[in-house]
Amino acid sequence: MTDAPVQKTYRIEDLAHQTRTTVRTVRAYLDRGLLPRPERQGRVNLYSEAHVTRLHQIAHLLDRGYTLASIKELLDAWDTGRGLGGVLGLVTEVDGPWTDERPDRITRAELDARFGGTPDEDAVAEAVELGVLERTDGDPDVFLVPSPQELSVAVELHEAGVPLPAIAGHLRELRGQVEHIAARFLQFTTEYVFARYLDDPDRRTDAHAAEAASLVRRLRPLSQQTVDAELARAMRALATRQLRTHLVAQSPGEELAGERSVSLPTGTIQAVERLVGQEHASEFIALAAEREVRARALDHLTSGALIYKELRKSP
Repeated sequence: MTDAPVQKTYRIEDLAHQTRTTVRTVRAYLDRGLLPRPERQGRVNLYSEAHVTRLHQIAHLLDRGYTLASIKELLDAWDTGRGLGGVLGLVTEVDGPWTDERPDRITRAELDARFGGTPDEDAVAEAVELGVLERTDGDPDVFLVPSPQELSVAVELHEAGVPLPAIAGHLRELRGQVEHIAARFLQFTTEYVFARYLDDPDRRTDAHAAEAASLVRRLRPLSQQTVDAELARAMRALATRQLRTHLVAQSPGEELAGERSVSLPTGTIQAVERLVGQEHASEFIALAAEREVRARALDHLTSGALIYKELRKSP
């Protein structure tokens, strides 16, 4: 008969060293109820591997932006004899990258070269503020680029003649609208998909958390696919309307040379002659036709503006 393995224990100093934290932090977590009480042996408090695991879990959640208060709620809700493996997997799934795009690095010289070769400190500072660029520790001339694709779009727009301040302003406006779309999509999926996991205490198990994480993986690309399809539809509609408007609208002072005969019903001509006289009938018909063309052009412009406003309001 073999003896049961001896469970490893730690004094508080050893626990802090093992988990790369401090004694003060461990005691603060104990006071907040984030850690189970240690086992008392004589005058010494002994901590177990469960405390090591819990401290790693807390650090994992803190790295992802959770506050201690929210971590406490999370632990209380999920760690009632069921373990945290599933919920931590769900947290990792939600907090992980929502794109296949990989961050890149760029030097200041490369950055200046891509934007015309002239250094622009204000533009760099604004890009950092927007998160398009991130400074790196220890090297002020190297930047992290979270989204190389977003940076490439800025380069293309700048090469096409769009000033950098205008690009930054457009990004700020676009980001607010996209965040609104994301919030609406999240509200929609929470109401119809994830509410049963969040609101039902019986579903707060590792198995259900793993099931929810799987749903996140399945639903994650749907938001981008929906936005891509709707953006393509809207761009086609608006671009077509705008092109037709510019083709139909006549430039100021532009006149078409020559005359063309147009067949009109006899009754229409007679009605015009009775209204303005035979000598003014041709001029009246021409002016009426011109007014109708201009009215249609104004309708195109107005409807395009209304569609744009609706797109800004829509999720």
